[in-house]
Amino acid sequence: MAIDFSLSPELEAIRARTRSFVDEVVKPGEARIDDEGLRDDDKSEYLKVLLDMRRQAREAGLWLPHMPEEWGGMGLGHVELAMVQAEAAKAYYGPWVLNCQAPDEGNMHTLVHWATDDQKERFLRPLCEGRMWSCFAMTEPEVAGSDPTLIQTRAEPDGDEWVINGHKWFISNAHRANFAILVARTEDDPDLPQAANTAFLVELPSEGWNEVRQIETMHGSTGHSEIVIEDLRVPNANMLGGRGQGHLLGQYRLGPARLAHCMRWIAQAEMALDMMVDRSLNRFAHGSLLAEKQGIQWMIADSTMELYQSKLMVLHAAYKIDRGDDFKSEVSMAKHFVANMLNRVIDRSIQVHGALGYSTDTPLAHMFQQARWARFADGADEVHQMRIAQRSIAAFRDHGTTKTATGDLPI
Repeated sequence: MAIDFSLSPELEAIRARTRSFVDEVVKPGEARIDDEGLRDDDKSEYLKVLLDMRRQAREAGLWLPHMPEEWGGMGLGHVELAMVQAEAAKAYYGPWVLNCQAPDEGNMHTLVHWATDDQKERFLRPLCEGRMWSCFAMTEPEVAGSDPTLIQTRAEPDGDEWVINGHKWFISNAHRANFAILVARTEDDPDLPQAANTAFLVELPSEGWNEVRQIETMHGSTGHSEIVIEDLRVPNANMLGGRGQGHLLGQYRLGPARLAHCMRWIAQAEMALDMMVDRSLNRFAHGSLLAEKQGIQWMIADSTMELYQSKLMVLHAAYKIDRGDDFKSEVSMAKHFVANMLNRVIDRSIQVHGALGYSTDTPLAHMFQQARWARFADGADEVHQMRIAQRSIAAFRDHGTTKTATGDLPI
């Protein structure tokens, strides 16, 4: 039997080491930041705490789990990475401390695959070493973010440079980024709509790249910026990939990045379920513990089953990526299901906690604010559902069965 859900001793050791590191280093560091108000009151000490945690991650051999060893990483595949991400994301700063956080993680994958040797040295190496931050600038307010063929930001050639004008928003990390991967339209009438865009590496700050604001969201102002681009000049040497390959590059980036989000969301959902069960075992009302009440048991049962489904979907999609198989359908289904599961499990946990869950005395309220974003980030629910349905219909037309659209599993 080739199907085996057990972990090798080496991978089990990595997972245990990650869990211990998060419990012993990251969570105490977070507690100090929160208890002493360092984020708001003492920026220098705040930064010192964060960088010290990163130093310890390097020393513990937990730096860059997603990157090849030649770039200073752990060289893990996507199945292996799922174990690390699911442990790291049980702390707010966990992925950042290990340098496997969005959007930098997806940008690293993109640069490894698409960048020239010179671009790798200028942008990828300092990103891997933790000396730079990055952003991915594709979404625009005037057109649907789920359809990159509609992008209006224009790049016009001018000698050895490109002159770019446009409008971007919800560009995560842009406020602190040292460079951006910017997607702009370069072709007027391509043979395929997907061949209209090109990606560029933009060093920040640059004249013509204007941050208008950090957009306030449900969970506050967190670095999702609105950018107005006016006569921004980018050298031709900073084109990332070939001309007209911006859409292809973006889709290459988003597949594994979507799954990495799912890995982190599983960690958050597991935390919420643990809190739900713990609360039910310690809260007494109307003659018994909450854990003994059928209504609460159903919430726990539904959450448990959905978390189980999510883990299986993520593991199978990661397995397909590692094998080099076509993984688009599996990642799309996982992204849709896990994002919705996350919202449901956190919501149930808040319900079981009652007023306490609605307060900020537990992390649930903040987790719920963050979770709502999951259902449209990296593709709205409805777009994924459309693609999933299209693939099922195509599978039936081609093969007389939808089997290949449901994971093509041996069952």
